[in-house]
Amino acid sequence: MPVSGGGFEQSYNAQAGVDTETMMVVTRHVSQACNDKREVVPTLEQIVALPAVLGEVHTLITDNGFFSQTNVIACRDAGVEPLLALKRESHHVPVLERFAPDAPAPQTKDPVVQMAHRLGTQAGRALYSLRKQTVEPVFGIIKRVMGWRQMSMRGLVHAQGEWSLVTMAWNIKRMHVLRTA
Repeated sequence: MPVSGGGFEQSYNAQAGVDTETMMVVTRHVSQACNDKREVVPTLEQIVALPAVLGEVHTLITDNGFFSQTNVIACRDAGVEPLLALKRESHHVPVLERFAPDAPAPQTKDPVVQMAHRLGTQAGRALYSLRKQTVEPVFGIIKRVMGWRQMSMRGLVHAQGEWSLVTMAWNIKRMHVLRTA
């Protein structure tokens, strides 16, 4: 990223895949991509590499920054149902719309149209709403409570190592909470 006075500063894009039931970080990586559209495939590669004993990932829920037709197809090819928001969602859906019956499923093989329909159903909206209470609190707690707001190390390999330590610390903290519950 350009900085005042000339030159460039290294910037990193830290990603975390979080389990909706336990809030444990199950995938994590760091890249230098300035937007999130390129981050779905590396996440899917990590999901496929997870040990079977951890269970199976059924759905990938992301905000609209991750949406692209290529990412929807990549999810489908990996056997993971995509719920990638197509646009910014309104915080306050009108009551009649919120409780309206689901529209009939589209008669198409287009994965983006199928995903858009799924996002518009009652079940899809309920599943998508889990994103706000799963991954957002993890990043918020890491930043606010744990005090980690930026990389201390230089270089992508060192930044990846640092992010691994941060997410490991989160998981240890989370395991303690889950164990006592």
